[in-house]
Amino acid sequence: MIRSMFAGASLILLAAACTSSPDPETDAQAIMDADLSVEQTKYELAMGTVSSLIEAGNEQIAIDRLTQMLGDPGMSEAQMAEVLFKRAELRYGAGSDLEGAIADLKEIQADYADSDFADDASSLLEQAEAEYATLTDMLASGDVSPMERFEILFRIGRHQEASDLMLAGALEPDNEYLVDMYQIGYLCDGDELAGPVFSMTEPDGTQRNVQFCELGK
Repeated sequence: MIRSMFAGASLILLAAACTSSPDPETDAQAIMDADLSVEQTKYELAMGTVSSLIEAGNEQIAIDRLTQMLGDPGMSEAQMAEVLFKRAELRYGAGSDLEGAIADLKEIQADYADSDFADDASSLLEQAEAEYATLTDMLASGDVSPMERFEILFRIGRHQEASDLMLAGALEPDNEYLVDMYQIGYLCDGDELAGPVFSMTEPDGTQRNVQFCELGK
C-alpha cells in the first residue's frame, strides 16, 4: 500500500517535471519575438517623431531625423525602404532638395526594388527628374534674376550655393527660405554675429532676428 502510494507520487512528480521543463526552441522564439517587438516600437516611435515634426512645419529637422534613422543597422529592409521614401517625399516637397530626393528614389530602385514603395518611388522619381531638368535648364540659360537664381539653387538642393549668392547679392528671400536656412544651420541668432539681419517667423509663431552663422566664426 505504502509502496503503491510512493509509486503514484513519483509518477505525479515526473509528470509535473515534464510539464514544467523549458522548451529551448520556444524560449528562443519568445526572445526573438520580444526583440522584434522592441525594435518595432523604437521604429514606430521614431516615425511618430518625424510625423510630429512635419505637422509642426519643421521639415528640415524631420529630414535630419530620417537621416539618423537610416544609420541604424537594426532596421529591416522594409523599414529602410519606407524611411528612404519618406525622406524623398520631404526633399521633393517642402524640404526643397531635388537632388537629394532623386538620390533616395534611385536607391529604392536599386536596393529595394521588391519593397511596397518601389512603384511609388518610380512615379515620384519621374516627376522629380522632370522638374530638375527644367530648373537646371533655366540656370544654364542665364536668363534669371539673382533672386530667381537663389530660389532655383535652393529648390534643387544646392543650399550652400544659394546661401553664398544670398550673402554676396544682399538678397532678402521670403520667410519660408529663411526658416529653412535657420533649420539647416545657415542662419543663426546670437549677439556675437555680424552681417545683415533678417527677421523671420518660425512655424510656431516665434519671431527671430537671424544672421549668417559663418560670419560669427
